[in-house]
Parts: sequence; C-alpha cells; structure tokens
Amino acid sequence: MQLPVIVQTAGLLTLSNVFMTVAWYGHLKNLSGKPWWIAALISWGIALFEYLLQVPANRIGHTQYSLAQLKIMQEAITLTVFVPFAMIYMNQPFKTDYIWAALCLVGAVYFIFRS
Repeated sequence: MQLPVIVQTAGLLTLSNVFMTVAWYGHLKNLSGKPWWIAALISWGIALFEYLLQVPANRIGHTQYSLAQLKIMQEAITLTVFVPFAMIYMNQPFKTDYIWAALCLVGAVYFIFRS
C-alpha cells in the first residue's frame, strides 16, 4: 500500500526539518566554546541528512503540489519543529509570539492551498 503524497511529503519534510533545526541551532548549545569553523563543519555534516530527506520530499510533493504550496508547507512544518526544539532542547521559554506566528502560517496555508 502506497502512502498518499501529502503523507510522504509532510513526513519527509518533518524529518528534514529536525536535521535542519539541529544543524542551524544545535551548535549554539553544544559548540559555543569551539571555533565557528568547527561548528560549521559539524553543521554541514548534519545538514547532509536534511538534504537527503528534503530533496525526495520536494520531488514527491511536486507531483501534486505547486512550488509555492511546497514552500508554505515547509515553513509551517519548520515552526512545528522549531518551537519544541527551542523549548525542550534549548531551554527557551514558551512565548505567545509562537501562537501568533502559527496563526499567520495557518492563514498562509489556507491561501496557498485554497482552490
């Protein structure tokens, strides 16, 4: 049984975003005492896995969705991955601004996916 394109695309983009978020921001917690170039090399290594998931996600998604729809989907997924990462891993407090940003993204999703 083949999973629907939306499930494949969103699933791969979610996993991709986990790697992306760790690559972009994880070094702030774990490598703050190291030179920037060491953090960059480690982040590039992590980002490889992001691309190994993101490229097929977009190729699969593009069979049914426009480029704009894929981008907005990715942005909405990014926020859903970033907020728990910021709060749990980076020990950042929850901010109501996250709710406002999410509502804006809900609007973006609505407008880009409406018929």
